[in-house]
Amino acid sequence: MAMREIRVVPDPVLRTPCDTVTTIDDRVRGLVADLVDTVDDEGRAGLAANQIGVSLRAFSWNIEGDIGYVLNPRIVELGEEQQDGGEGCLSVPGLWYSTVRANYARVEGINLDGEPITVEGTGIMARCLQHECDHLDGTVYLDRLQKETRRAAMRELRARL
Repeated sequence: MAMREIRVVPDPVLRTPCDTVTTIDDRVRGLVADLVDTVDDEGRAGLAANQIGVSLRAFSWNIEGDIGYVLNPRIVELGEEQQDGGEGCLSVPGLWYSTVRANYARVEGINLDGEPITVEGTGIMARCLQHECDHLDGTVYLDRLQKETRRAAMRELRARL
């Protein structure tokens, strides 16, 4: 389909929880194709539908050459072990901050045939699953930062706008 333009903060679509996909039609199939095409670019790990201006619960990933998607994802399990590593976001360009996430995550959703699917992983895949589900809930990774770090990030973001 097409590589789509990425919405950036402070676009309100990024702060609005996304709607559940209720009907899998040509519009949703086109959305998934666009998500997959848009995430298939150097340096991109994940992409939520609202990052391309569509308020539906869907995201794609591109982790170590493995590209996929999920509709109506919800996190069903997070591991107790934490990871603290650098995280960035296409919708917050140029900012990169250490962010604490669970080191394991499991997401359940559906595919384009309406069949249940499970996506899980550790390390960067776990980070991606959490990051993209946050997007679909209207949260950006900056909201997850420690208080002082978040203040610094917001100052930097305002200076860039």
